[in-house]
Amino acid sequence: MTVGILLICHNDIGAQLIETATDMLESLPTRLDHIDVHQDDDPIDLLNTARRRVTELDGGEGVLVMTDMYGSTPSNIAHRLRDRHAVQVLSGVNLPMLVRALNYPRLPLADMTAKACSGGRDGIIQEGASGTS
Repeated sequence: MTVGILLICHNDIGAQLIETATDMLESLPTRLDHIDVHQDDDPIDLLNTARRRVTELDGGEGVLVMTDMYGSTPSNIAHRLRDRHAVQVLSGVNLPMLVRALNYPRLPLADMTAKACSGGRDGIIQEGASGTS
């Protein structure tokens, strides 16, 4: 069994991240899906859609939900999923975070969440910075 992954992001950010990760890895080791959030969407409809997707993705080990920005509509929806499901939420999704999660599909939900979080942090590098002028 593996943990499912759901991306809830503005516009098509989630779809693009999944497409890129799929191209890089060539196959997906776990259930993975996304929900696009557009400005005119009804948050209640989105929440109901998200609840259905979490149920579909959860093979018994839970679901890691990643959103693009903490405090935004996608993040608020994701946090409301925790009341009915085994769900962990990470905000600030980036490609290294998603790829890291996909590289550890058999970890328990809490461990996968930690790996994904560290992948997201470790994937942010400032290049070319110098302290001299």
